[in-house]
Amino acid sequence: MESPAFDLAFEPAYGRAVPVAPGVERITAENPGPFTFYGTNSYIVGAASVAVIDPGPEDEAHFQALMAALRGREVTHIFVSHTHRDHSPLSRRLQAATGAVTVGQGPHRPARPLRAGEINPFSESSDLDFVPDLTIGDGETIAGDGWALTSVLTPGHTANHAAFALEGRDILFSGDHVMAWSTSIVAPPDGSMADYMASLERLIAREDGLLLPGHGGPVTAPASFLPALKAHRLKREQAILTRIRAGDREIAEMVKAIYSDTDPKLYGAAALSVLAHIEDLLERGEIATDGPPSLAATYRLL
Repeated sequence: MESPAFDLAFEPAYGRAVPVAPGVERITAENPGPFTFYGTNSYIVGAASVAVIDPGPEDEAHFQALMAALRGREVTHIFVSHTHRDHSPLSRRLQAATGAVTVGQGPHRPARPLRAGEINPFSESSDLDFVPDLTIGDGETIAGDGWALTSVLTPGHTANHAAFALEGRDILFSGDHVMAWSTSIVAPPDGSMADYMASLERLIAREDGLLLPGHGGPVTAPASFLPALKAHRLKREQAILTRIRAGDREIAEMVKAIYSDTDPKLYGAAALSVLAHIEDLLERGEIATDGPPSLAATYRLL
């Protein structure tokens, strides 16, 4: 199977609420970057009484755009897909302004404990202050006036990542788990490749008709995109095994070969992605290392 056809066509329409489906609007924060694309998408679901999904970063212009779009409407719930600083921090100001209840899978936590001497490279990207009023479990539904959202827990990008299914509409708000423009960053210790792949299988089995992600445009053909995304990840795994078989022992060597067409400025993130795959391969007994896995460890085939 070929890699997914990533779609880079997107008009962020900063400051405006853009209808993306009946009863669903998107407002994109102006926080572009290599991991956020044009910026973070916040969604408004409902009509007179609404829910907001992923209010976004602590940004004055985005807050004002959200408040303008919400004027005259009741906000009952604020859903947070995960606790990275481009998704959850604005929930505090939005809650103070609206009185809405915050909903999420839970506070930020790593997928595994830090190992001795290990530093979390994405610690500054984590919103450690967000604690949802309602901690939602897998398959739980919260209903409002004319809408109902059901949680689909999708750990991998973060341990507390959740997608939200809009009941009766065949729409899934996929957060950063699946995006049309790029693969998601999976970086230990916050992220787990084994968890990510298991969550991807969950979405493949769901057969949703439209995915609305945290960055970029919609995934309009999930039935073909999701299996292709899985194949892309498995191809990357095979590339790592090929490099080890060819004699590469360190992640830095593998990154230079596997990501030869990538901007070297992104090698740090690429190395973390390789580490995520390696941790999964180690757990499955396909490779070995002496001591705990790390960016500086050496690896070999069994």
